Amino acid sequence: MDDIKRRLPQRPVRFLDQLRQHMRGAGLAYTTERTYIHWIRRFILFHRKRHPKEMGVPDVENFLTYLSESRDCSVGTQRIVLNALVYLYVRFMGIPLDGLRFTHAKRPQRLPVVYSRAEIASILAYLNGAARLRVQLLYGAGLRSAELLSSRVKDIDFASNNIIVRAGKGNKDRTTMLPQALTGDLRRQIGRVELLHAQDLADGYGEVYLPDALARKYPNAASEIAWQYLFPASRPGPCPRTGVVRRHHLHPTALSKQIRCAVKAAGIHKPARAHAFRHSFATHLLEEGYDLRTIQELLGHSDISTTEIYTHVVNRGGKGVKSPMDRLVITPNLVQEPTQAYC
Repeated sequence: MDDIKRRLPQRPVRFLDQLRQHMRGAGLAYTTERTYIHWIRRFILFHRKRHPKEMGVPDVENFLTYLSESRDCSVGTQRIVLNALVYLYVRFMGIPLDGLRFTHAKRPQRLPVVYSRAEIASILAYLNGAARLRVQLLYGAGLRSAELLSSRVKDIDFASNNIIVRAGKGNKDRTTMLPQALTGDLRRQIGRVELLHAQDLADGYGEVYLPDALARKYPNAASEIAWQYLFPASRPGPCPRTGVVRRHHLHPTALSKQIRCAVKAAGIHKPARAHAFRHSFATHLLEEGYDLRTIQELLGHSDISTTEIYTHVVNRGGKGVKSPMDRLVITPNLVQEPTQAYC
């Protein structure tokens, strides 16, 4: 239940708890909160547990330079750390960070891992049941793993052939396509969830976690089938916020393990990542001629420049660029191979 916000005291005393409370008041996504807190804690430990109020611009510069020069962090990571420290000083403590000078990270952005259609078919061949359906949705709908696992029964709209993504990256809602080939499997999965939920109710712990606002607005929703997770965990556990025993969704590590095993069994020599199926979704749509704007909306990218990275992965674009090697007509080699190499 790593994605459930921990309860904070009404009047926090600890510095990081006060910071967490401020972030929640500002409406930051919980993933952003956890990331910022992680890097702010590392910033404090790097400076031997000095309080941030005792530090300033030079200390921020030293930490950012350390990450670049000693830790070889990526450009994206350094940018996230900078955003976290700007939030800490400017938004939380009201201390400006003017004139920052630090060594910028130089590690370039890497191209995404993309599986071919044949490779995806091979991976799916080594998966069964709900595990196979999860990977099919990652690829067929372009979902992030967190979006997939947090999906609830009500988010599958068979009437409009849409999957509704709630509170995705950036805490934004969006819709993406529901692959027609998966309709039957999804209905059967919902049927399994209904049976499991009925058993949970009989055992006395059939409520699912809901954010505070929804739990107050719809007090009976937690026990309704519509709000149950599409891919529930194998067993219930205590909620870290309230201590109530509930069945949460499948843990991301379980999904990652299933994908690693299938990729290895398929003999594919590429990194086994859940996010690679989302990359493959976008790349294959681009190869089929869909425009970047459509793909951007399906992926939920706020900036089209993020979507444009897939143009660097496509082998056959609209311009039909081919290697000059593919145009050569090579005659058979009629000369006997020499016994001694010339080079």
